[in-house]
Amino acid sequence: MAGASKAGKRATVDAAAWMFNVVTSVGIIIVNKALMATYGFSFATTLTSLHFLTTTLMTAVLRLLGYIQPSHLPIPELVKFVLFANFSIVGMNVSLMFNSVGFYQIAKLSMIPVSCLLEVLFDKIRYSRDTKLSIGLVLLGVAVCTVTDVSVNVRGLIAALIAVWSTSLQQYYVHYLQRKYSLSSFNLLGHTAPAQAATLLLLGPFLDYWLTNNRIDAYNYNWASVMFIMLSCTIAVGTNLSQFICIGRFTAVSFQVLGHMKTILVLVMGFLFFGKEGLSLQVVLGMIIAVVGMIWYGNASSKPGGKERRSLSLPTGRQQNHASLSESSEHDAKI
Repeated sequence: MAGASKAGKRATVDAAAWMFNVVTSVGIIIVNKALMATYGFSFATTLTSLHFLTTTLMTAVLRLLGYIQPSHLPIPELVKFVLFANFSIVGMNVSLMFNSVGFYQIAKLSMIPVSCLLEVLFDKIRYSRDTKLSIGLVLLGVAVCTVTDVSVNVRGLIAALIAVWSTSLQQYYVHYLQRKYSLSSFNLLGHTAPAQAATLLLLGPFLDYWLTNNRIDAYNYNWASVMFIMLSCTIAVGTNLSQFICIGRFTAVSFQVLGHMKTILVLVMGFLFFGKEGLSLQVVLGMIIAVVGMIWYGNASSKPGGKERRSLSLPTGRQQNHASLSESSEHDAKI
């Protein structure tokens, strides 16, 4: 009875964390789309730096109030994380500029196989056949929804490779650092957000000028655009926090697979708020395929053997019992 109660409580917290991420992620996409399309604020990298600056202020206030306890993250680990995260942000923006929308979407989809590879190499994770097939079905469904024209060039391919690998490494590293150094999501954000804010504030205006040929200091600010920027920064605090919570509770692969539910919701919200242009039988079919794949993945990966850590040796006696308990708890911590 106690075990069932604990499992039920965990499932409730997992669902709440996931819904928190979905709501904030879809919300920030809608707000940013309105900010850029309606008010012409095209400075994506600088806006991201403001997001991390706001997150830094939030973590500082929570630390002063005693909600975040002191923790330690070695400087070399922090530097690696910030490099992965910033290359991810810059790579995505540059990839979108150099590539067609279709190839950009294919690059985003390839993050799932790359994340799987990282888990197989570094965490010795083994996937069942059903889990692999369900991931493939999700990729197929999202591709049917979003991939249209596909054209490739050398610059775009290099930018896409940087974006895919840096994003996958950054998301893997979120889970790795929380697990290795026993950091909560707030703790990890408290370490990484200030470093990302500082570096992107320095880099953002120059990168945005290169990408858009517009200077942020020459932008025509008004009350409405400033309010949208502030709203975007506020929602971003929840987006950043919920990403760390979800990857910490699940894994980077589960976060990527289930994360495509946000892609489906963004498409639906776009049709509702910005008109039904682009809505077709192909898009609806792709949505259905992707959702079926996500449900299948959730069911397949939660079954025994669906996704588990491989044992490299067969210890005996007390060591074997201890290893079994460790592997069991590790498996329970993941979906």
